[in-house]
Amino acid sequence: MSPRPGGRFRFGGRSWIAGWSGAGGRSGERRRGVAVPMLVNAAASGVSASTTLLVAWGVSAAEFGRFTLVLSIALIVTVGMVMSLHFVMYQELPRARPEEHRALISTALLSTLVLGTALALAGVLAAPVLTAVLGVDLRTLCFALALALAMAVNYLTESFLRGRRKYGLTSALKIVVAFVHLGVSAWLLFVLDVGNVDWYLLALIGTNLLFALVSAVGFRVDPRSWSRALARSLYRHGAYLTALGGLSAVLFGVDVIFLNHWAEASEVGVYSIYNNFPKRLLGVVFADGIGLVLLPALAVTDTSRALGRIGRLSPAVFAAAALLSLAASAVFFLLLRGEYPYSFGLMALSALGIGAHTVFNLYSAALSMDGVRGAKALIAAQCAAAPIVLAGQAALIAWQGLTGGLVAFILSNLVLTAAVVIVSARVYRSRAAAPSVRHPEVPR
Repeated sequence: MSPRPGGRFRFGGRSWIAGWSGAGGRSGERRRGVAVPMLVNAAASGVSASTTLLVAWGVSAAEFGRFTLVLSIALIVTVGMVMSLHFVMYQELPRARPEEHRALISTALLSTLVLGTALALAGVLAAPVLTAVLGVDLRTLCFALALALAMAVNYLTESFLRGRRKYGLTSALKIVVAFVHLGVSAWLLFVLDVGNVDWYLLALIGTNLLFALVSAVGFRVDPRSWSRALARSLYRHGAYLTALGGLSAVLFGVDVIFLNHWAEASEVGVYSIYNNFPKRLLGVVFADGIGLVLLPALAVTDTSRALGRIGRLSPAVFAAAALLSLAASAVFFLLLRGEYPYSFGLMALSALGIGAHTVFNLYSAALSMDGVRGAKALIAAQCAAAPIVLAGQAALIAWQGLTGGLVAFILSNLVLTAAVVIVSARVYRSRAAAPSVRHPEVPR
């Protein structure tokens, strides 16, 4: 991937969108080479979402709330463990020479293992403070740290395969591991009748590690290829994305921690179903479907124009995402039982939040495709909105618990979207402004 003026990027000397649109005689083959893995990835995500619903169906709402709490903490910690090296690999491996792959992969993987393990140990040593701040017990904290390390390695090894354009292998491994996770969870539930969520957390940790292990068929690691200078360059290259990832993880993950502090344990589980399941569905549609076409288009579109189009389309996008969320929830939540209420009111609040979240994601995607300038604008917007968002989440959840959390999710996305619109209007107020040129090459 090479930089173009204005911070846009090109893959292999040709624009990404050109590769998708099919210039040349191999366009049909290229489209199939992307479309089939895309469909398999979507199927794997669907299987994973089904596994989560199965666990929620089989355990109590309080136990599932602890499952969600562990996952929320892990997602935040993972940002610090992987330090966006997986995104760096997406960029660097495609344009590196084959003989450079081993050094890149070895340096990224070994650095992540060392940093991740160090952070996990530091978390255990700081357990008296962390458990008090987060409102969890030592067992929950240890599960979160272990899951964070497993996910960090999972993200990184997947990026090695994708960066080397092994899309078919990646999607095949993902769906096999997803079915293994589903099978293990079903065995625990229906054969062993396990109601303790710890075993399902172990299954999740184990399948993340399983993917990392089996993915090694697609790359080679040589510890002797590790380079301190290369590691510094990789971490420096991912600094902006790490800042964005950390901010996003906190802003969209701390609600579960607040809810665990101020509400009943069962409410955390119900909130997770009503809020996180639609978000997961949105992720499948956006990342494995619309995003595959949208992001290439954004890569070759003037950012100020793209932001203007998103602003004009945002009411329709909001409505479509909200209706999709409401329809999916109305169908899938029929499968739940016991402590999970079938409430159209909660579904409607969740759907409004998903609609607002989709609009925010579109603005974020447009800015993220504009290199350093877009990243700085997005960081500035999130930092400006963070105090209002976090204070609003804490106040509403402390006041109204589950319902307050769903309302807070709506308002948080509206505030973040408004901040992005205001900041981007200042940054892109003049089309004559000098474009930022991103230099993504990592010295090797």
